[in-house]
Amino acid sequence: MTGEVILLDYRFSPPTMRVRVALKEKGIAYESKEQDLFNKSSLLLEMNPVHKQVPVLIHNGKPICESLIIVEYIDEVWNDKSPVLPSDPYARAQARFWADFVDKKAYPAGKALWMTKGEPHAEAKKELISSLKVLETELGDKTYFGGESFGIIDIALVPCCILFHTFEKFGTFSASDVCPKLFTWGERCLKRESVSTGLPSQSETCDFISGLVKRIGIE
Repeated sequence: MTGEVILLDYRFSPPTMRVRVALKEKGIAYESKEQDLFNKSSLLLEMNPVHKQVPVLIHNGKPICESLIIVEYIDEVWNDKSPVLPSDPYARAQARFWADFVDKKAYPAGKALWMTKGEPHAEAKKELISSLKVLETELGDKTYFGGESFGIIDIALVPCCILFHTFEKFGTFSASDVCPKLFTWGERCLKRESVSTGLPSQSETCDFISGLVKRIGIE
């Protein structure tokens, strides 16, 4: 199933990075429409009137919102290519659990790391490190979270690969020291074409977040 595929995008948004990686993993041609999140377009407001945020995948004129829902949609529609979710129901449920853990634990703590000061900042750092260690335990010695196959948990967490420099700047800890296996997993992911072409660099990301922190007056 093909048809017109448009992504309402934002280069430095981790959720949109997930969708870009999933589309590239499947080899799907799409049109990216970069959004200004400080001056939201009428198209974005029309396509996602509830949350008014990216990413939005527009397939044949119909919008799909929320990054992990979009990734699953991509997997179901373009099911003739490498699957993102396991076929076994139990394994699929477990993959969804860990992708949800990434959403509810790792990313909120990471964002709070550079959006807060004082005690909230210390708590965010503690929560982030704890979450990364839990994920490292789940990864274990596997190549990817799904074993040899790059799947939805990897896609959910992969934007974290370009945040390691940012964690070091704002959290004063080294991911390679705190979670060496997860750090190595990140380096492995960055060698995949879908990731290397779908994500900005670590230095670009750190500069962007530093500028954002200054813009909103947190420093």
